Amino acid sequence: MKHLVVLIDGAADDPIDSLGGKTPLEAAHKPYMDMLAQKGECRLLETVPSHLSPGSDIANLAIMGYDPDKYYSGRSPLEGVSMGVEILDTDTTFRTNVVTLSDDTEYENKTMIDYSAGEITTAESTQLIKYLDEKLGCKLYRLFPGVSYRHLLLWHDMLPDIRFTPPHDISGKKITEYLPGDDMLLDLMKKSYELLSDHPINKDRISRGLNPANSVWFWGQGTKPLLPNFKEKYGKNGSMISAVDLLKGIAICAGMKSIDVEGATGTIDTNFEGKTEAAILEFKDGQDFVYIHLEAPDECGHHFDTEGKVKSLEFIDEKVVGPLYEYLKGCGDDFSILVTPDHATPIVKGTHTHDKIPYIIYRSNQPIEGVPSYCEKCATGNADFAGYKIMDYFINGKA
Repeated sequence: MKHLVVLIDGAADDPIDSLGGKTPLEAAHKPYMDMLAQKGECRLLETVPSHLSPGSDIANLAIMGYDPDKYYSGRSPLEGVSMGVEILDTDTTFRTNVVTLSDDTEYENKTMIDYSAGEITTAESTQLIKYLDEKLGCKLYRLFPGVSYRHLLLWHDMLPDIRFTPPHDISGKKITEYLPGDDMLLDLMKKSYELLSDHPINKDRISRGLNPANSVWFWGQGTKPLLPNFKEKYGKNGSMISAVDLLKGIAICAGMKSIDVEGATGTIDTNFEGKTEAAILEFKDGQDFVYIHLEAPDECGHHFDTEGKVKSLEFIDEKVVGPLYEYLKGCGDDFSILVTPDHATPIVKGTHTHDKIPYIIYRSNQPIEGVPSYCEKCATGNADFAGYKIMDYFINGKA
């Protein structure tokens, strides 16, 4: 049996006035998702325990079947693994965003204008991170470029647990009370602002009306991860298709194939068709489990973009869920599809929440009478298992 997971990052939401009191999932035209919900199981699930932060790292680990309380060691090391960075047992890593801070006042009183520096291109941000590493890197710490605004700081020492705030949680706010409680890290952030503010790349971006990447922002502290092998755990040859290092890192740590797709950006302009084609190729090549991660709804949620979130859900239905359902149906073999967010990213809040998420499990050999539509409101009650048990339930039929 083939198993497909369509992970729609941050899709769950709250009712929005501009949508007539509907959520983006309710408002979107998504005939394939609705059809799967009508013939499958649609319930609510808590993916992140209340004592943990509702990040994509913890939520996706749970969806993949790994208990976050046992296996979570931080977000950044998972990304570092995907980037090919060697992480020692004694190292600490940090997600390093390039962000846009206001250019007025002293550093501590600046405002977080844009956590992604206008979704800066990888080509531009790579040059900036390499420049900072050349100027600031040393035997104790190094900076490594990633994708778009997402990069890595590797610190060759075990640092104490320090309070960090994800930059997407403080859009439009003064950074004063959210700065890291470590003088060396704060000094690095200040120095990055001094070096980046007048960099030619940022001058060019400003001239084009784009937000400059004028500072780094550290968060997502972690240490070297260790996950059980996915095939040994579930007996499935698995592939991960994602544009972001976090998901690729989880796949690599779990012994899965990580597939790169040209033009995959993690935003609404991503190569949806390319991801779908890659998933079909993986099935044709003998893989019996494919996890396709689509981040566009989450990015729209962080940017308070209601129209974009609805449109991204419609794109995913049309360009991903529909073609993959038709392909699997045409193969003539039994298959199962799990469609789910990892967490909620409500438009009105612009960040992740602990709200329960609605999932669909459709089994071609066991169609049932489901619900009228795939949305938060139609989900029939709560799942009777912990979030990290959903993979056992999806693959084996029991949690």
